[in-house]
Amino acid sequence: MASGGVPRDDHHVGGESGEESGGEAGVGRHLLGPHVVGRRVVVRRLVRGETGPSGGPAMTDLLGTCTAWDATGCVVQPESGDPVRIPLADIVSGKPVPPRPSVRHRVPPVEAQTRALALWPDLETQPLGAWLLRHSPSSPARRANSVLAFGPSGVPDDLDRVVDFYAARTGRPIAAVLSGSAEEELFRGRGWGPESGDADTVFQVAGVARTRRLLGARGIGADAAPEVVVEEDGDLATARIGDRASAVAAYDRDWVGFRGLHVAPEHRRQGLGLRVMAALLEWGAERGATTAYLQVLSENAPALALYDGLGFTEHHRYCYLAAP
Repeated sequence: MASGGVPRDDHHVGGESGEESGGEAGVGRHLLGPHVVGRRVVVRRLVRGETGPSGGPAMTDLLGTCTAWDATGCVVQPESGDPVRIPLADIVSGKPVPPRPSVRHRVPPVEAQTRALALWPDLETQPLGAWLLRHSPSSPARRANSVLAFGPSGVPDDLDRVVDFYAARTGRPIAAVLSGSAEEELFRGRGWGPESGDADTVFQVAGVARTRRLLGARGIGADAAPEVVVEEDGDLATARIGDRASAVAAYDRDWVGFRGLHVAPEHRRQGLGLRVMAALLEWGAERGATTAYLQVLSENAPALALYDGLGFTEHHRYCYLAAP
């Protein structure tokens, strides 16, 4: 029994290795120790001098980052407020926990996709309950000519209404659904199948500041040669290096996104695509963008590796299904 009469036989001091940390007699057994300094942890601890609902010692949980560990206690910095020092003898249980997702990763997939609508300024949109019908008269891109069906629509005859909408426009109904979702099962159950042979599309996000730093570390900045010409049109920008490379970016609610990145075959592997991206990131940062996004096919391993090196991580993935 530990001090206060609380059984602690099911926890372990000092991590999975079994080493004692600090040599405190009666310390609870848990997955904490010096190895968690700098990591996010949850700690259950005794509240001295207080009684819990069952009549025994009171306990409370603390979530935060462990900033120090010594022979007598640890320090945990919660997300708000002052750091808390916890004596080892008061730790009942605890463990490391995954880092809290960044603000950009806490944005739901449907909201991320909605921000990306800014990439097509002539886009016609029409709500279908919680779904969004999308059509661009100037672009054949699937993202601009498909129903965004992330989650239940809440509307009767939703699939039939999707077919009717696109029959009068593109003649080919296409749905964008989260991979493995109930909506994918719904469409497939009605005979819809893969729109093409492409793999899933991965929606990736990154911090603008970090990506700019990583590009700068490669010697690629907005002012690096060759010259990149950026043409603005409201919240849309097109960047070009002559006829060798080009891309389009759009700004919306502190996000900047990319589409149409193209490098002429004879000029590839010269870093021109990254120079175009650097110029558009600069343009977005000047407008206040803190998050960058792009979309890439999951089978495009070289592109995924490149973007990973620029700080991009997967936000969600989805697939396109077409009506039979």
